[in-house]
Amino acid sequence: MNIEAAGTTKKNLLSQQDYLAPLPIPTGEKPVDMVNMIWRKNDVYLDIGNFNVAGGVATIWCMSWLFVSINLILFDPFMIMAGLIIVGVPALVFVYNLARPTPLPIRFNRQRREVCVPREDGEYWIVPWETVTAAATQHSSVSQAGKTTSGMLFISFDNPDPLAPQDNKHWMWGFNCGGNEASMSTWECIRSYMEIGPHVLPESNDFEKSRASLKGRGLLWGTCCAYAESFWLHLRKGELWEATYLVLCIFLFGGPLIFMLQTWKLSPPPTLDYPEIIEWSKPLPPEQWAKRSPELERAIIQREAELAARPGS
Repeated sequence: MNIEAAGTTKKNLLSQQDYLAPLPIPTGEKPVDMVNMIWRKNDVYLDIGNFNVAGGVATIWCMSWLFVSINLILFDPFMIMAGLIIVGVPALVFVYNLARPTPLPIRFNRQRREVCVPREDGEYWIVPWETVTAAATQHSSVSQAGKTTSGMLFISFDNPDPLAPQDNKHWMWGFNCGGNEASMSTWECIRSYMEIGPHVLPESNDFEKSRASLKGRGLLWGTCCAYAESFWLHLRKGELWEATYLVLCIFLFGGPLIFMLQTWKLSPPPTLDYPEIIEWSKPLPPEQWAKRSPELERAIIQREAELAARPGS
């Protein structure tokens, strides 16, 4: 990723790149966890994970329904074979990833203004927050079906060890968010946490609470009961759209399966249990909190003035 100044935008005919950091200045978007990346949040640190159970299940579920519907109408052996291949290969990859240990999260420590980036073989980097690079990329394609737009958020970290080998100097994480605005909202969760505080973040997944809500009924039966209880609760309150949405999630996206697998893999989410990081993650007295650099302070003031001058702000 080329490092450009935060706030820079590069546009081509069918693509756009927005550079968000360094330095991490406001994006103008509200913080929204678009990809369920917030695994653990408190006053000291924020754990961000990149294990999207919902996206994998929803994609495979929707493709399965599509091919089943086609074959119920046509019953074409070729379509049956194509469906088994197109759906089966991603399903096998997804099952393989489910069977593997859940990847460790990246931890953002707002009191120290540092980031712990776990690497292979028990290694980890401690990276200054203001050196983290972030960019939102968006690509569009045009076909007979119309215009399709997709986007990702990329977050990059540099190894603080100047003697690190070339293949261990940089590391990048990508989140499939959908578009530039969605990517900015996702990044704004991290930026707002570090620069403002945990209170400005949206309500995130409480995986421990999800596990406790099953009340010892077992993962599968407890998930079905939780969905049924939510459905009837919305109906009693007259919240017809919310009840309808739950039903749509069951048939269109495999909602109960998503909840069950997500609870199984991420309740509780993995944590960083290195002794040094446990100590590093302990709260500090307020007088010992790290401060913004003067460069970032000036950049934030300038950016906030630009956003305030926008029409309709």
